[in-house]
Amino acid sequence: MKPIRVFKFGGASVKSAGAIRNLANIVKRFSAENLVIVVSAMAKTTNALEEVLMHWMNADLTAMNTKLKEIKQFHLNEALDLVEGDSNHLLIAELQTLFNQLETQFGQAPTKGYDFHYDQVVSFGELFSTRIVSHYLNFIGIANTLVDARRCLRSDTSYREGVIDESTSRLLCQREFDFSSANIFLTQGFIAGTEVGTTTTLGREGSDYTAAILANLLDAQDVTIWKDVAGVLSADPKIFSNAVKLNIVSYQEAIELAYCGAQIIHPKTIKPIQNKKIPLYVKSFMEPDAQGTIIAHSDTPVKLPPVLVLKRNQVLITLSPRDFSFVIEDCLSKIFALLYKHRIKVNMVHNSAINFTVCVDNDKLRLGDALEEMKHEFAVRYNSNLELLTIRHYTPEIIGDFIGNRVVYLQQRTRSTARFVMDAS
Repeated sequence: MKPIRVFKFGGASVKSAGAIRNLANIVKRFSAENLVIVVSAMAKTTNALEEVLMHWMNADLTAMNTKLKEIKQFHLNEALDLVEGDSNHLLIAELQTLFNQLETQFGQAPTKGYDFHYDQVVSFGELFSTRIVSHYLNFIGIANTLVDARRCLRSDTSYREGVIDESTSRLLCQREFDFSSANIFLTQGFIAGTEVGTTTTLGREGSDYTAAILANLLDAQDVTIWKDVAGVLSADPKIFSNAVKLNIVSYQEAIELAYCGAQIIHPKTIKPIQNKKIPLYVKSFMEPDAQGTIIAHSDTPVKLPPVLVLKRNQVLITLSPRDFSFVIEDCLSKIFALLYKHRIKVNMVHNSAINFTVCVDNDKLRLGDALEEMKHEFAVRYNSNLELLTIRHYTPEIIGDFIGNRVVYLQQRTRSTARFVMDAS
C-alpha cells in the first residue's frame, strides 16, 4: 500500500468559498496519493457557536436565534457558491438536516453543565465545514470519502478536553479508513465520540491534535498543517515586527513552544508524532510550493534565534496558608488538586516558605469557582489583565528590548528560557 499522508486545513483555509477552492487546488496536486484530510470549522464559526451557546444558557432566545440565523445563512451562501447555485444539491439538504439537529437541542432548557453542552453545540462547526468541503471536492471530480471523526476517535467524557482511548481508536480507524476502497478520506478536526454516543471536543484549536493522533494510529508517512503563515515563526508577526521563519524545529523545541503558548501548533500535537518519529510540516496554503517549516527528530541541537511567545489575559494568583504553615508537600497537593478539579491551565509557578504563586489563563467560567474554593483554606490575592512573555534562547539585549520599563510581577530564567509576568501593554 502507498504511504498515508495527513493534511490538516485550519479555519482560515476554509473561511469562504474562495478559500475552499484554494484548498481543492492543493488537494488536487496530491490526489493520486493516500490522503487523510482533517478540516476545522470555517473561520469564526467556533466563536459564533460559543456565542449561541451562551445566549441559550442565559435563556436569551432572541439573541440566540439571531446569531444562529447568521451562522446558517453564511454556510448556506458559501455552499451554494461552491455548487454553482444549485439549491437542490444534496449538500444543501445535508446542511439543512444538520441545522435542524442543532436547533432541536435548543428546543428545551439546558439540563447539564456548560462543558457538556459546549461539545454538543460547538462541534457542529466541523460538521458543517466537512460536509461542504467533501461535497465540493466530489463536485469537481476529486473523489473522497467523508468519515465522521466521532466514529473513529473514541474519547472519555472529559467534555471540552476529551482524552483519546488510543487502543480502541486504532481499531476504529483501521475500519473507517479503508484504503483498499478509496484513497482520499476527509474528516473533522477537534471532535471525538464517547462510548455512550455523546460528542467531545479535544481542546480549543484541537484540529492539529486530531491530525497528529490520526497519523500515529494509521502509521502515516508525514503530517502537513496548512496555515496562513509561511511556517513556524520566531514570534507572532501581528505582535512582533521582526519575526523570522524557522526552517527546522526539533520535537523538543516544538513542544516547549506549544507549552509556552505558541499558537502555531496545539500543545498535544507533538507527542503522537514524536512517538513514531513522523515529521510534521507547517506550510502556507497561499504558497504551497514554499519550503515552510519541518518539525522532526534531530540528533544534534538546532541553533535558533530568540523565539518570543506572548500569552495575554493572564491572572497571577498568590495563595498563603491561613495558619502561617509552610508551603510544603501537603499544602502543595491540596493546591494542585484544586487546580486540577477546576481544570485551570497553569502556565508558571513559584513558591516561597509561606506563599504559592501561579500564573493561569483567565478562564472566567472556571476560575471564579476555583478562587472561591481556594478561599476556604488560603488567603488569596490576585492580579488580572496581565501578560506572560516567554523568550526562548534569550539574550540580555532581547530582554531589554521587550521588557523595558514595564512592571514585572514575576520572572523566571533557566539556561534557555526567560519568562516574565507583567502588566498588559
